[in-house]
Amino acid sequence: MVDISRGSALGPSGASELFQLLRDGRPRTRAELAALTGLARSTVALRVDTLMQLGLIAPVGDALSTGGRPPSQFALNASARVVLAADLGASHATVGLSDLTGTLLASRTERLAIAEGPDAVLGRVIGLADELLAAVDRSRSDIIAVGVGLPGPVEHATGRPTNPPIMPGWDGVDVPAVVQRHLHVPVLVDNDVNIMALGEREFAWPDTEHLLFVKVATGIGSGVISGGLLQRGARGIAGDIGHVQIARGEGIPCQCGNRGCLEAMASGPAIARALRAAGLQVSTGQEVVDLVRRGNIEAIQAVRQAGRDLGEVLATCVSLINPSVIAIGGSVSQAGEHLIAGVREVVYTRSMPLATEHLSIVQSRAGDKAALLGASVLAIHHALSPASIDSLVGA
Repeated sequence: MVDISRGSALGPSGASELFQLLRDGRPRTRAELAALTGLARSTVALRVDTLMQLGLIAPVGDALSTGGRPPSQFALNASARVVLAADLGASHATVGLSDLTGTLLASRTERLAIAEGPDAVLGRVIGLADELLAAVDRSRSDIIAVGVGLPGPVEHATGRPTNPPIMPGWDGVDVPAVVQRHLHVPVLVDNDVNIMALGEREFAWPDTEHLLFVKVATGIGSGVISGGLLQRGARGIAGDIGHVQIARGEGIPCQCGNRGCLEAMASGPAIARALRAAGLQVSTGQEVVDLVRRGNIEAIQAVRQAGRDLGEVLATCVSLINPSVIAIGGSVSQAGEHLIAGVREVVYTRSMPLATEHLSIVQSRAGDKAALLGASVLAIHHALSPASIDSLVGA
């Protein structure tokens, strides 16, 4: 029998069994589904009928007959509905539409400061969504759920940001309610690094049970997948490594109000600040990356040092959670091997050999699509859970 709850880093939500089996697109008969799940054929038939009525699965031809009428086969109807995914950063908004397998259908990115506030930013997200829907010839009624990533701590159960350092005006805002004024569907909200971790695993490491995703951009944070499940912690801030103090940061103020934080020393703005002090005209993390790509020695050295600072914290993480993969993403990771080399230098030196024997420290393979992929996974998992399907039937 197949363990059908395995494979989703979100864990079981009531165990959407048939969806987890059928989402791979492989056609199966009712008898095959019953054998794989251990459910009674009558139960499988009811769930298949329910999914058929909702348009979420469709017949895809008949299997070979062993005598008598050939049994019907079913597979996920990936185009039945769409999910809306939004990745909101400190200075950008990326919005995408995905089908029910998480395949991205269309996306759009534009510069948008998170500091403009929830009404302006989320209003623009809805505007971008309408533009994308028109581009793929769909309507708002085709959206089944929305996934949103925010660049700050989020209480996942409510979708409300909690004292986010770089999001003035967002503290305690009911983000799902704001979006639902326009789209009357479930809205799932999480920290952007958590959804990037989901997206990275879905795209590049589906069989990896222990993964740490690290985002290095305007801020620094990590998403933790342990035992195959996303770990949010008691209040949703598990992985907030950006505000861990490091030795080199002593006395340096951070936006969070403390001093000496990793983010104050190794984020994009922090690296740019260090280069300005050395006499270079650079103001953003992207300009730092541009200098590195042009071979500027000072910029390369500064990024390498940021990697060492990051490695100081990650060495502790390796001892604590023992990941097999550390994937590094975010805008500063575009500096490539220079940042990762600094991380490896410290992690491999300070960690126990057993912890690093099979540890891969790599650049994100999902890249700038990680957050959209993760937000889609978040929305799909909720929308296609048994409880949500029951709600759709009732509606």
